Amino acid sequence: MSSLWEQKLNALPMKSARDPRHIRRQRVIQDLFANTFLTQENQEQISKDVIELFPTLDARITKSAPQWPIDKINRIDLAILRFATYEITKSDAPSKVIIDEAIELAKEFGGDSSPSFVNGVLGHIVKEYEAEKAA
Repeated sequence: MSSLWEQKLNALPMKSARDPRHIRRQRVIQDLFANTFLTQENQEQISKDVIELFPTLDARITKSAPQWPIDKINRIDLAILRFATYEITKSDAPSKVIIDEAIELAKEFGGDSSPSFVNGVLGHIVKEYEAEKAA
């Protein structure tokens, strides 16, 4: 017989690779990555919204990773950073959730150093953005 605590714990939904939000983020990252090579015709609206804000998003990324010019950042890492920065500044989702999801996407699509790079840059972006909101 399991305890009430174990029953409640087992009833919680587990995050999975089939989570619709994760799948949507994967598609957006793929759109943004593909767009770095060639302008894409069939994109989700959110991808188009992010692309329109590239200059603003890139400015935040550059400020948070000054030792890495935008043109030197791995393109998949840049796509992940752009989308996560967009979500941090334009959505109501908690920053921690956005960063966790970005790290998962970096593990899935990026290189060995991608998760720690994405985590560091986004951590700085969150601090800067929260300081702006507080001011």
